[in-house]
Amino acid sequence: MNSYLSSPLSFLLSTLFSLYILAVMLRFLLQLTRADFYNPLSQFIVKITTPVLRPLRRLIPGWGGVDVAALVLMLVLQMLSVWLVFLLAGRGVDPLALLIVSVAQLVDLTFNVFIFAILIQAVLSWITPGTYNPVTSVLFSLTEPVLRPLRRVVPPISGFDLTPLVALLGLQVVRMLVMPLFGLLAGGGPLH
Repeated sequence: MNSYLSSPLSFLLSTLFSLYILAVMLRFLLQLTRADFYNPLSQFIVKITTPVLRPLRRLIPGWGGVDVAALVLMLVLQMLSVWLVFLLAGRGVDPLALLIVSVAQLVDLTFNVFIFAILIQAVLSWITPGTYNPVTSVLFSLTEPVLRPLRRVVPPISGFDLTPLVALLGLQVVRMLVMPLFGLLAGGGPLH
């Protein structure tokens, strides 16, 4: 393909795939954390992901309370996205490397979801403390499984809850330990 068009097309495809994968991941994580699905934000995520997930769930049932169909959908979409970007760049990709890169990108996206959710929740708590907002409710549901265990260990200091800071530091350290492993698996050094 013409290199003049391949970059914008690659960007557009990658962005559209990433946004939909993010929606599926949010749905998966909100189901795991048992978030309020009557929340307007949750309803939006459900409505844009149901048309693809409903038929897929007939073929791939859940297992132990985990929405396996959503996991498979995220992986397939991520693999398709990476493959299309490589195709537009005129490069081939090994199927095993494609799988490893796709899983790595999904794991990295998971870290990003939690990091940004904790950051946004912390900023909202400073700007509008104690007020109800549908986004705040969803963020609380998403981040509470990460923050709750830390609150038992890190007490508030002079009324300041430092658990978001500890969680962000912890997530970044774990990310720095996990992401290079995918690069080693792919045989090309660190991916991130």
